[in-house]
Amino acid sequence: MTPRTLLATTPCLTLALLTLGYLAVCVAAPFGRCRTCHGTGRKRSPLARAGRECRRCAGTGLRLRVGRHAINHIKDEYQAGKR
Repeated sequence: MTPRTLLATTPCLTLALLTLGYLAVCVAAPFGRCRTCHGTGRKRSPLARAGRECRRCAGTGLRLRVGRHAINHIKDEYQAGKR
């Protein structure tokens, strides 16, 4: 391998490894903390101390990761194509 080809392929391989790593995390742990309530399940009211149930996560404190949404969509399309 020449230094030029090594320099050209390194970013591509790094990006591929990062993508595969993220997809592996999405398969192993499909849920992440909700960004709105920071995983508490409750969102503070701006005027009062009392909070409400977070609308984004419905009070669970968890959200489905973007990569898991993609995996679910690919699975659904595959299943629809088999019918």
